[in-house]
Amino acid sequence: MPPFDVSEGDPFGPHNLPYGVFSPAGPAERTVGVRLGDHVLDAGAAARALGSPYAALLARPSLNPLLAAGRTAWSDVRRALTAWVTVPSHREAIAGFLHPLASVTLHLPFEVADYVDFYSSEHHARNVGQIFRPAAEDSLTPNWKHLPIGYHGRSGTVVVSGTDVVRPAGQRKAPADPAPVFGPSVRLDIEAEVGFVVGRPSPMGAPVALGDFRDHVFGLCLLNDWSARDIQAWEYVPLGPFLGKSFATSVSAWITPLDALEDARTAPPARTHPLLPYLDDGADEPGGYDLRISVAVNGHVVSEPPFSTMYWTAAQQLAQMTVNGASLRTGDLYGSGTVSGPAPKQRGSLLELTWNGRDPLELPDGKRTFLEDGDEVTLTAWAPGPAGTRVGLGEVTGRIVAA
Repeated sequence: MPPFDVSEGDPFGPHNLPYGVFSPAGPAERTVGVRLGDHVLDAGAAARALGSPYAALLARPSLNPLLAAGRTAWSDVRRALTAWVTVPSHREAIAGFLHPLASVTLHLPFEVADYVDFYSSEHHARNVGQIFRPAAEDSLTPNWKHLPIGYHGRSGTVVVSGTDVVRPAGQRKAPADPAPVFGPSVRLDIEAEVGFVVGRPSPMGAPVALGDFRDHVFGLCLLNDWSARDIQAWEYVPLGPFLGKSFATSVSAWITPLDALEDARTAPPARTHPLLPYLDDGADEPGGYDLRISVAVNGHVVSEPPFSTMYWTAAQQLAQMTVNGASLRTGDLYGSGTVSGPAPKQRGSLLELTWNGRDPLELPDGKRTFLEDGDEVTLTAWAPGPAGTRVGLGEVTGRIVAA
C-alpha cells in the first residue's frame, strides 16, 4: 500500500490534499482538516505536533486566515502537508490526528465575503438563447463574446454540501397569465458550476491583471447555483437575477488548491472575437481547467458537463470582476456559470436537459422536467492528476424540501 494506507488510484491521495473544516466525533470545536483517502487530518494539531510555523493558520475554525496568508504560505503549507503524509518518519507523530471521514461533521469551509456568478459557457448561453429567443438571428447577446457576463449574488445563503434546500416562494407570471401570482416555485432547477475562492485581497481602484490570478485565487470547489426559473423569468428584466437565485447556493465541503491541479490546466476554446487588452490571454499560460463533472438526480446520472469547454476562464472572470476598481476580499467566491458541453448529455441544467420542460427526463423513479420535493441532486467531479492519477473534487449534494 502507498504511504498511510491510501489505496493506489485514490482520487484523494497525497497528490490532492483538499482543505475543509470539520468537527471530530464528540467535540463541537471546528478546525481545519485535510482529506487523505477516507480520512481527515486535523491539520492544526499535526502542525503543532511537528513544530510548523504555520500552526496558527491551521488551528482555526475557518480557512480564512490561511486564505489571507497569500501564495507563499499556501505553497509552504502544501509542501509540509505532503511530507507529513508521505514520509514514513512522520507517521507515528500524526497517526492520532487522522479521523475517519464517516465519523466527522463537515462545515462550510470558509466565511464567504462577496459572491458573484458568471455566465461563461457558450454552449449553455446558446441553449438558453435558443429556448427563450428562438427567432433571434444570433442566440448569443451582442456583448457575450466581448466580456464575461455576471451578476452579484447573496453570500449569506451560500451553504455547505448536505444542507437541505427549501423550495423558494415568490411572484411568477407565465406569458399567457393575466396577472402575477405568488407561491412556491414550480420550475426549480440546478446549475452545475465550479466556484473559485479568493485568498489574497486587493485594494479598491487596483484591477487584478490576468497574470495575477494565481496570486489571489487559492482554489476551487464544486458549486450548485439553485435557480427558480419561473421567479427568475418574471423578475429579471431589466436588472437580472434576484430572488430566483438568492435563496441558496450550495458548495462542496472541500476546497482543492490550484497547486493540486497543475496537470489539469488546458487551453480554453479558440477565441472568435478580438478581446480588449485586459481580457486578452492569447500570450498567457493556459487558463482553462480540464474538470469532468457528473450530475445525478436521486442517484441517477443525468449529465456529464466538461469544464474544459468554458469560453471564459477563471482568470478572465477575475479580471472582469475588478477592472472597474472593485476590490477583492478574502473569502470572495465567484461561480463559473453553468457548465454545458456540445452534446445533449453534457448540459448542466434541467432547463437545457428538458428543453424548458418539453422533453422530460426519464428517471427510475419517474419523469422530471424540474425538481420535485424530496429530490436530491449531487454533483461530483475529478481532474487529471500527475502520473495518470485523478484529483477528486469532492461532491456537493442538496435535497429539496417543501416550501
